[in-house]
Amino acid sequence: MSHEKSHKISLETATIIGMNAMIGAGIFSMTSALSSGAGPACIISYIFAFFAVWFIAQSIARAAQIWPEEGGFYIYTRQWAGHTVGMIAAGSYICGFTIAMALLCRVAGEYLQNIFPFLSSEFLGLITLLALVLLNLMGAVLSQLGQHLLIVCTVFSLLSTTVLCLTKINIANLTPFMPYGPFSVIEGTRIAIFGLFGFECITSLFNIVKKPEKNVPKALQYSLFFVGIIYLSFICSIILAIPLSVFMSNENVTIPQALHILFPESNFILYLITISILSAIIGTIHSMIWSGSELMFSYFKFMKSNRIKNLIENKFITQKTMVITCGLMMMTCFLTITHKDFFFTLTDIGLIFPFITTMIALLFRPSEWKSGQIIKTILGLITAFIIFGISIQKLIEGMTVLLS
Repeated sequence: MSHEKSHKISLETATIIGMNAMIGAGIFSMTSALSSGAGPACIISYIFAFFAVWFIAQSIARAAQIWPEEGGFYIYTRQWAGHTVGMIAAGSYICGFTIAMALLCRVAGEYLQNIFPFLSSEFLGLITLLALVLLNLMGAVLSQLGQHLLIVCTVFSLLSTTVLCLTKINIANLTPFMPYGPFSVIEGTRIAIFGLFGFECITSLFNIVKKPEKNVPKALQYSLFFVGIIYLSFICSIILAIPLSVFMSNENVTIPQALHILFPESNFILYLITISILSAIIGTIHSMIWSGSELMFSYFKFMKSNRIKNLIENKFITQKTMVITCGLMMMTCFLTITHKDFFFTLTDIGLIFPFITTMIALLFRPSEWKSGQIIKTILGLITAFIIFGISIQKLIEGMTVLLS
């Protein structure tokens, strides 16, 4: 027993792991789309998304505490809806996760084009994906040192960009504050939430954290608070420094390209920011391909099919074959989805659906209605349904345009 306790991690370590899970490349892919879609009022979109995630995260942490088993969203959803709906929820999460990584491959291509302007961003993004799948097949998983370098690159990019932008603050950039109307601010939450995805990974720490009932919810709160402050400072500094016209002229403009307009003489620091952002994006994709393959392997193990069980026993379905499957799914999304707005919309639908089914599971527990936790669950459900509904509406609108 004492040996097991010695391997338990502290609240501080759990908080850092939580920050690592959230602080990733998503913030760099969403900023220009968020700014061009909602104007300076996108700050409000982000704040709403932050509070939505805050309540959703508390509920998912509660579910992980009640059902601390392998299977995540499948286990939670199965409690009230059975095996089939549980598999749909888990499959939905995998699809949303895969689409998000395909978007990051496109963003990686855009940043790489700054270094290799003679090649198309699509080609560079596809090569990045193929190279990272190959590295995972070779067993090249990021070491602990690699994970630390990844977070350093991400934080350096965020903080250096924030500091630079703070030196060029122009209050005039806040007007008009809501150029596309109030509804654009609500719509912006489906993009803003993209940068906060990853919080759900913290709920897997229950078995390795000291006093998990108390410390996992605290780790969620602390990590969300610190990440929220860093992100809010980053977004506010960009909105205050960079005119909206920069993002309106090209929705695919990268952060360094936008900064170059304000700091044409600071080529060296902008080059460092570009390399750091690129390192963060590539490192995130690399890590997530491995995590995604593990998730898919676990998904197949829950299938009630003798044929699937035989394939697993005969080593036809393994973690490495799931790396290939994950790569193929990402490649399919990369090649078939060309508009960033679709990426955000489909990612939200895929990920928020299992969040909703998890929170509904808590509503079926009579003991939850006797605690203050139920208020957080209901607020989480309301905000999740709002973002999910907006995403469905945007998907229908997009499909209508494509078919017309």
